[in-house]
Amino acid sequence: MENLGYYNGKFGPLEEMTVPMNDRAGYFGDGIYDASTAYNHVIYQLDEHLDRFYNNAALVRIKAPMSKSELKAELVRMVEKVDSREQFVYWQLSRGAAIRDHKFPEGVDGNIWIMLKPHKMESIYRKIRLITLEDTRFFHCNIKTLNLLPAVMASQKAAEAGVHETVLHRGDRVTECAHSNVSILKDGIFKTAPADNLILPGVARAHLIKACKENNIPVDESPYTLKDLFAADEVIVSSSSTFGLAATHIDGKAVGGKAPELLKIIQDAVMREFWEYTKL
Repeated sequence: MENLGYYNGKFGPLEEMTVPMNDRAGYFGDGIYDASTAYNHVIYQLDEHLDRFYNNAALVRIKAPMSKSELKAELVRMVEKVDSREQFVYWQLSRGAAIRDHKFPEGVDGNIWIMLKPHKMESIYRKIRLITLEDTRFFHCNIKTLNLLPAVMASQKAAEAGVHETVLHRGDRVTECAHSNVSILKDGIFKTAPADNLILPGVARAHLIKACKENNIPVDESPYTLKDLFAADEVIVSSSSTFGLAATHIDGKAVGGKAPELLKIIQDAVMREFWEYTKL
């Protein structure tokens, strides 16, 4: 099977799957999600993604219809049903299905969705371009909710500008990208925004930090500015599907390229961990 869909225990070709019209994900974006990649039918860092997923569910008070271990087993089972050994693995939990009403429905369990599709890994060593945009999204960026319209609009601006991502900022403080984290290297230090309510604490970001610490590269998790971004030795964009890409341009201005050896040490460490984790 190439593309696989799943909804509360039922699964089949993604194009043939349907969901109830009164699922609250459709009306309110009332739910949370997570995603990772799979290689050799092994979902990368699945436990960490599930920890975040269930923590997010608790933060928005959604009751999952299965335990963490049960969902893990289901995801592993679903990944095996897709032919491709390289997959994008997405799952979400909505608050359930009920007649539309803003307040929470009573006595309703959440609904589990899973979507799997082929996803060819691209080289971590390729270079990318960026733009900046004032961050006007909600103030719960630490929760992976389904309320993604602001991120959709920022992503569209990046697409229209012919670049990879949009770096968001609140005033002068850099927060994150539309669907990635953004960090910098400066004077041998890996600097990344603190994991507060203004960014999503990305799993890929956490493993960049881990790679730095394992290679004795200092890490600074504190706010940094647009000025810091443009003056950085390297600008690194990270997500669970791209790991850590270096930017060459932001808003049409050349950036980075001043610490290629240090950047490669970090990227190599991240890729070594990935290949070791997903090997057969």
